Amino acid sequence: MKAITVRDRAAGIEDLTVSEVPYPHAAENDVVVRVHAAGFTPGELTWPASWTDRAGRDRTPSIPGHELSGVVVELGYGTTGLSIGQRVFGFADWARDGSLAEYVAVEARNLAPLPADIDFTVGAALPISGLTAWQGLFEHGRLTAGQTVLIHGAAGGVGSLAVQLAREAGAFVIGTGRAADRKVALQVGADSFLDLGSDSLADVGSVDVVFDVIGGDILSRSAALVRPGGALVTIAEPPSVLPENARAVFFVVEPDRAQLADLAQRVRSGRLTPLISGTRRLEEVADAFARRVRTPGKTIIQVVPD
Repeated sequence: MKAITVRDRAAGIEDLTVSEVPYPHAAENDVVVRVHAAGFTPGELTWPASWTDRAGRDRTPSIPGHELSGVVVELGYGTTGLSIGQRVFGFADWARDGSLAEYVAVEARNLAPLPADIDFTVGAALPISGLTAWQGLFEHGRLTAGQTVLIHGAAGGVGSLAVQLAREAGAFVIGTGRAADRKVALQVGADSFLDLGSDSLADVGSVDVVFDVIGGDILSRSAALVRPGGALVTIAEPPSVLPENARAVFFVVEPDRAQLADLAQRVRSGRLTPLISGTRRLEEVADAFARRVRTPGKTIIQVVPD
């Protein structure tokens, strides 16, 4: 089968190539999915799990990409809850070969049925971004109606979904980003927008929850904004500056079939719309990773053309 592979950690993006690789093996509780569309995280080639297995052993050449949608073509021993021919979406394990391939073996628990009225491109844009936004806001941030949340990167794949989910939950939403992100952040539901390039974070005042996808100085300066009893939640890095009398949470998204199903229903009803900046072919993955032109939302790789 065809897949994107990378061997040289130092070369990174420059080493991404289309290769012929063996068809994946379906282990116990796995399924093999014929990938129709796939998503990726631009920085994933810097993650240790992109290069080693769960025991820390080298697994190059690696196949990157984690989000996917497609059709189940094989069931591993003991697999339940899914069937051959079923449309699914979800994400591949961090320390196994990923979704930028014609076929991928995935733990069944990482997948949920993809309704027939959601196309594969949308299905591939939803799993990691949607689960990250949901878990960050509600499980770790404990956001409730009437509270105020500051969402950094509000025009990105994760941030734009977080804005929509927080707004529907009845929170007052302040989005941040670059000046060019203002229009998109307001369109997806932010009540106000702060330009990180020209506005002062101190002007935000105090908030109940900060949801961060940026890290660095932005994360550190955001700690002072959190009210007592609130939460500073980030997926970027463990916070080096902690809020006073409030929680600080760094987390990695977890698979959850029930949450995936809930996100899919929100998409079907028009209450949630993943931002897709464009689609590319498998042969264009290296250019998509490089992201030479910055656009809102996610770039999706169409492995099987619509």
